[in-house]
Amino acid sequence: MSAAASASGASPLKKLGFLTIGLFDRDNPAAGHESTLRVIELGEQLGFDSAWLRHRHLQYGISSPVAVMAAASQRTSRIELGTAVTPLAWENPLRLAEDLATADVLSGGRINPGVSVGEPMYWDTVKDALYPDTAAAEDFSYSRVQRLAGFIAGEPVRGFSGKDGVIEEHSERVEPHSPGLRSRLWYGAGSLRSAQWAGQAGFNLLTSSVVFAPGQDRPDFGEIQAEQIRAFRAEHPDGAAAKVSQGLVVIPTDSATTEQRQKYQAYVDERTPRTLQPNGPKGFLPAKDIIGTSEQIAEELAAHAGYREVDEVAFALPFSFEETDYVQILTDIAERLGPALGWSPQA
Repeated sequence: MSAAASASGASPLKKLGFLTIGLFDRDNPAAGHESTLRVIELGEQLGFDSAWLRHRHLQYGISSPVAVMAAASQRTSRIELGTAVTPLAWENPLRLAEDLATADVLSGGRINPGVSVGEPMYWDTVKDALYPDTAAAEDFSYSRVQRLAGFIAGEPVRGFSGKDGVIEEHSERVEPHSPGLRSRLWYGAGSLRSAQWAGQAGFNLLTSSVVFAPGQDRPDFGEIQAEQIRAFRAEHPDGAAAKVSQGLVVIPTDSATTEQRQKYQAYVDERTPRTLQPNGPKGFLPAKDIIGTSEQIAEELAAHAGYREVDEVAFALPFSFEETDYVQILTDIAERLGPALGWSPQA
């Protein structure tokens, strides 16, 4: 572990993952999906504990992460696969429970579904296509995720089961049933209220590179995130042992070429202004991207109040880079940054 990280009082990093959006070209989507699968395979080879997929609808990023996880499960054997996050407003919880359980069975119990609730983004532009007859009646509250959790846990969907005639056998619950999947459900929270609810509901907590800080003129992202994590654990049945994963954007440059360093810095410079103050009525506040050598990143994380509350991370890969850039970044994270944070790669 680096001297900076050790001096911070942060626990050694136990689990190291990464997050990708899985970009693709509109006219050649297969190439982008194949690239995403190769990146996940590389992650397993480098010893990462987990790979997470961002969920994007009507964009040129992964729209069906469950399908991609199922494909990745057949090309890997150990690395855990998750979503960060699936917006449940787009999903039927019963059907999603079937898909997630199927992927989990195929993976040998490696799926970690991360979900969130709330009205879909750009709701007015999609509601007629998504829910043409029921848009006004749809419930996008926490009850939607509670329904999903119950179906995954094996709660009865109906009273009917058994044979219909002499051939078909029917079940009262979602099939296939994967017994450990409910304990691997994560909730993506960005506000104090949602973090507290996730704890009360017994979910694991996904914190990301975004929090909500309405009414704060000079907010400290790390302190806000740390407060949410502590509030989550205060409400969770497992208390201080409740699982939390942090998802900041980190860009190590140890083995990057000069051209890559210039591109990475331009990316960070373009995104930094939006991190200086809360945006919009909800106080949307992104975290600052962390760029530099692995030792420099470790020092910055050591001073990050949110990071000091966790021992598990899923660092987000920049959205618009090339596969060769991801190879360099992931290799530096696994071989330099991770060990500097006290992490050891999986065999």
